[in-house]
Amino acid sequence: MSTQLKPAFLMLVIWTVLTGLLYPLAVTGLAQILFPHQANGSLILERDGKPLGSELIGQPFGDPKYFWGRPSATAPYPYNAGASSGSNLGPTNPALVEAVKARIEALRAADPGNAAPVPVDLVTASGSGLDPHISPAAAEYQVNRVARARGLAPETVRKLVAQYTEGRQWGLFGEPRVNVLLLNRALGRTAMTTFLHRQSQ
Repeated sequence: MSTQLKPAFLMLVIWTVLTGLLYPLAVTGLAQILFPHQANGSLILERDGKPLGSELIGQPFGDPKYFWGRPSATAPYPYNAGASSGSNLGPTNPALVEAVKARIEALRAADPGNAAPVPVDLVTASGSGLDPHISPAAAEYQVNRVARARGLAPETVRKLVAQYTEGRQWGLFGEPRVNVLLLNRALGRTAMTTFLHRQSQ
């Protein structure tokens, strides 16, 4: 019996050290050296170093002066990264139909003069509930509302949308998309620059 237990225990110790200690340390170390931004959560930092958010996780924006992202079905609050989930409501579910109607009404109320069709990604949640992107069409739908709320020319806001529109992954996969947090951060900087410029005149 002891001849079997000794090598079994030795193998347990060896593999525990290799897979439970050395391997994670090596992967973590390589990630910090090769991809530090991604390894640390793709965080977006303010000037004082305070995290503003992550490029990979959406945030709720409800003020008309910001671009709004996709709805989130995560609970207990929107974009809860600890509870990634879709709504699991089918297309014929009355609850989904009512939720979509309410979201359309909120968009129309925020921009009453906008008669354009509402892009589907502004009224439906993604499968993860954490999607940080919207389609270029969803961004374009909001340009006039944001420009009016910020006191900016629509063309200025439209140029920002174009600047922050990402292409397909490696030119092949997915669809063009706009990161809402990055766009809103750039929008804030542009609005401040415009304000200061007007004050100096």
